[in-house]
Amino acid sequence: MGMLGGLISTMRPRQWVKNLLVLVAPVAAGEITNGPVLRHTAIAFAVFTLGASGLYLVNDLIDAPSDRHHPTKSKRPIAAGRLPVPVAAVAAVVLLVSSVVLATPQVAGTTSLVSVLATYLVLSLAYSFGLKRVATIEFCIVASGFFLRALAGATASNLFVSNWFLTVAAFSALFIVIGKRAAEITELGDDAARHRRVLGEYTPAFLRAALTLSSTVVVTTYCLWAFDASATGLSSVHHQVTVVRLTVIPVVIAILHILQRLERGEGGAPEDLVLTDRVLQLLGLAWAILFVVGIHGS
Repeated sequence: MGMLGGLISTMRPRQWVKNLLVLVAPVAAGEITNGPVLRHTAIAFAVFTLGASGLYLVNDLIDAPSDRHHPTKSKRPIAAGRLPVPVAAVAAVVLLVSSVVLATPQVAGTTSLVSVLATYLVLSLAYSFGLKRVATIEFCIVASGFFLRALAGATASNLFVSNWFLTVAAFSALFIVIGKRAAEITELGDDAARHRRVLGEYTPAFLRAALTLSSTVVVTTYCLWAFDASATGLSSVHHQVTVVRLTVIPVVIAILHILQRLERGEGGAPEDLVLTDRVLQLLGLAWAILFVVGIHGS
């Protein structure tokens, strides 16, 4: 792969799909076709891509000594010696500083984006430096990364977001991360704790209960958001409101589909579900069509 290939691999390009969450608020507000909003959303995407890439480098630098004794993680570029530690450290600093500079009011045009990014970076660094080993706290921090991306999409353009929207975003993120842990335990069995130490602190029963709790809140709050015209920002035009309410159907089916896959020990990598699961992709397309018609239909 070479040093450059090792650097790109450590930046986890496949994980960048998570940064598309910055689109959620502009899409939900029906403002994604607005030129300034689209530009601010693109900046938010770039900010989190740079920041997350820098954090992946920091995480692999910290974990390199233990990764060298792991059957699969030992192949990571830093652990395997393909990416020298000084190069990785400099790249991490450059990426993190670049993300902060891009998020400043002088570039992004708002003071809120840099605050959201700073929260994300502080929590993520705390995770890398030790909180990843604290049960429950660790998956809440990972979930906050998803939530803060969605929040960044709103703050980048100073868009109004309802409390229901924020609750849906927060518990959807929690559902995804808990599902990832449940799938890892099912897939790895007795080797789960060796793969990720904190997995030894969880039982399948606890994770199943946590999944039930988070998925219930997601469905309930999404329904409250979809059925509350003031929360969605829609007028009282019957056709628009009705179509937006119909988006509840693909959302509920998607939650059930993900739960079924998790029971089979699949879905440990959320980005793989998005990129490879045809059923989930079709449900996402159905949701998008209904939502666009509901927002822009007359």
